[in-house]
Amino acid sequence: MATPNHVPPSDTTPAGATESRAADRSAALAVAAFPAFILAGSVVAFLAPGPFLPWTQYITYFLMIIMFGMGLTLTIPDFKEVVRRPVPVFIGVVAQFVIMPLGAVLVAKVLGLNPALAVGLLMLGSVPGGTSSNVIAFLAKGDVALSVAMTSVSTLIAPIMTPIIMLLLAGESVDVDAAGMAKSLAQTVLIPVIGGVVLRYLLDAWMEKISPVLPWISILGIGGVVFPTVAKNKDALLQVGAIVFLAVLLHNVLGYLLGYYAAKFTGQPESYRRTVAIEVGTQSAGLSSGMAGKFFSPEAALPGAVAAVLHNITGAVYAWLVRTHPTEKQSAAGQIDPAEVSSAT
Repeated sequence: MATPNHVPPSDTTPAGATESRAADRSAALAVAAFPAFILAGSVVAFLAPGPFLPWTQYITYFLMIIMFGMGLTLTIPDFKEVVRRPVPVFIGVVAQFVIMPLGAVLVAKVLGLNPALAVGLLMLGSVPGGTSSNVIAFLAKGDVALSVAMTSVSTLIAPIMTPIIMLLLAGESVDVDAAGMAKSLAQTVLIPVIGGVVLRYLLDAWMEKISPVLPWISILGIGGVVFPTVAKNKDALLQVGAIVFLAVLLHNVLGYLLGYYAAKFTGQPESYRRTVAIEVGTQSAGLSSGMAGKFFSPEAALPGAVAAVLHNITGAVYAWLVRTHPTEKQSAAGQIDPAEVSSAT
């Protein structure tokens, strides 16, 4: 889900600060409302699938809307952060593309998932991080700048990494069109994201004014992917819904745990550990569902559809659990920054 990425800087002009705070409030509200909207829409699509079935032919366009919205939230300083702190970003991105694919294989084997669900879970583990992770990192008092940088890098290299991972880990059990997948990801991810970044750069002042609207556009885009997926898989959900939910939950929690300890073992501070945990555990669920449905089977799209709701719920719970514990910045200051608390509420 594309969300505004930035905590208002202290030297922002009053007008700019007001716009940034409005964007942050909109993003936080979107993270809270998003699971409810997707869950409610999914229930409607399940009970009355007919109206949603024609949407399946437009899933690629919905994905492009999501990614274009993400591009609109990115600015040049986000990419400068990659240059300024390349090692922490590298650690997070490597953890993203190692932990989640291998975790998907492990969960699929432990639960004995059928081939369609197993490849769908692997697709979920092989796509880049979800951009809702940026707001969750903010609410959890993580390192927001690094969160944005890691999301940006993992998204831009997805057309290369995702097909390679799928080919290596699923190529022996199912046919993987790696070249077609790379081309599709370039069309639905790379081009829209770059287009959004360029437009943001050219029209930055105007884009700041409309930034509070961007999360809601992306929410509608993800709904356009998830709802027809649910409608098309009504019968399959009746049979495997519980096991899919369990698989996605285990995979998600595994990402949080291993992401946190990957950062800890490499000597990163607490705020960064939280950020990596969130980045690794939170996947681009809409992209996963759309790609799995396109290249494998409708049933393979189910893990991504479930994750679209579940990842945001677990992210909110994680932020609530950890935000009361001080980070290294707060410990060094000897207190919790009141401005930081007021910005997050």
